[in-house]
Amino acid sequence: MQSKRIRLGILTPSSNTVLEPITAAMLSELPHVSAHFARFTVTEIALSERALGQFDIGRILTAARQLADARVDVIGWSGTSAGWLGFERDRALCRQITEATGIPATTSVLALNEIFDRTGVRRFGLVSPYVDEVQQRIVRHYEQLGIECVAERHLNLQDNFSFADVPDKQLAVMMRETAFARPDAVTTFCTNLQAAHLARAFEIATDIPAYDTVATVLWKALRMLDVDTTPLASWGRLFDSVR
Repeated sequence: MQSKRIRLGILTPSSNTVLEPITAAMLSELPHVSAHFARFTVTEIALSERALGQFDIGRILTAARQLADARVDVIGWSGTSAGWLGFERDRALCRQITEATGIPATTSVLALNEIFDRTGVRRFGLVSPYVDEVQQRIVRHYEQLGIECVAERHLNLQDNFSFADVPDKQLAVMMRETAFARPDAVTTFCTNLQAAHLARAFEIATDIPAYDTVATVLWKALRMLDVDTTPLASWGRLFDSVR
């Protein structure tokens, strides 16, 4: 008997060229699940008024309402802006999406935080493409949760489109460098990094979990719909070990 068709709605930064193909590749393991995307304008990541204004909730809600037209079962914000805007920003966003559409919502960062909580992460490694000030803001927000960043690597890039061009080899080296501090987990923290497919090899080599933010929102969206995620285990232990 064919499984019930499940549709995931994913909110996407306009200049992101990574999360859509990676999400689709992950979901190829689940033929009854499809992803549908809506974009809103994001072109740079910085702490300037202009850059922060890109994440105005009104603009995001417009995109979420478009996804609601497709009658998706859940809406996920595949983005990491709460890392520097504050985690309450994503909690408020999810509430407002559900109020506006009647559809449950989640985000990459809220999912990551839940995974950290479920797996007892208190020391983590952080890999991102961001500028110094953004990286520092992310570290401080996790400190407020009682989670210490014990190793970090970042590329000091600001143009969102450029993040997608960071080579696999460079990202793999950054991940391995954070592993020397023996954190409880490492996160590749940006949904426009080609990093999700590196998680499993990193975990095998280091015995440290790797949580990519494209993967985390997908994990949570599927969990919200009671979908078995073990077919995605080749993308990392997140999908077969975190319950």
